Amino acid sequence: MEPESEGSRVWPVILTDRQSDIVLRPLRRRDEPQWREVRRFNRDWLRPWDATLPAPGQELPGFRSMVRMQDRQAKRGQSVPFAIEVDGAFRGQITVSGLSWGSILSGQIGYWIDSRVAGRGITPIAVAMAVDHCFFTLGLHRIEINIRPENTASLRVVAKLGLRDEGLRVRYMHIDGQWCDHRTFAVLAEEVPHGLLAAYRHGQAGEAVR
Repeated sequence: MEPESEGSRVWPVILTDRQSDIVLRPLRRRDEPQWREVRRFNRDWLRPWDATLPAPGQELPGFRSMVRMQDRQAKRGQSVPFAIEVDGAFRGQITVSGLSWGSILSGQIGYWIDSRVAGRGITPIAVAMAVDHCFFTLGLHRIEINIRPENTASLRVVAKLGLRDEGLRVRYMHIDGQWCDHRTFAVLAEEVPHGLLAAYRHGQAGEAVR
């Protein structure tokens, strides 16, 4: 089996957390009305953190093209894209992208959440669920999250989860029309042997991360 296909063995997948009623699942075409409503409501709130394409005139794909692209990439083992569902409603997205297999076994997580449910602890739980899936089901070794230094809400997420701050990447990603610096945070599988979600819930997140 080709390395880039390893993750396809467990896709599609649905992750559930009964304590919080949070579900991570594939984005579906029938999510389009809710997805558009949530994105429209949060347009100004999300714009400073949204990825953009550096080439003039290029635009990110529309909803249906995005769903098709995400499904293809997931089946090839290149990414693990989830919709975040809370109490049965679509509330955001979390994607594990840049999957590297072989001798690296790593990926990086990006996410966004509806501002109407922000501050309820949903994002840390969703991130921890995705990390545990990557470590225990996919067999990855390292997960990183790259965050703009100005994004205080996302910085609170990695602080709650106890991820290690590995420093600044200069002009790392094209965001809101410009190349922006990002801080890199990471966790290794051996640092959370019982899972990141369990460590977070037991107040142990960050104890083993150096």
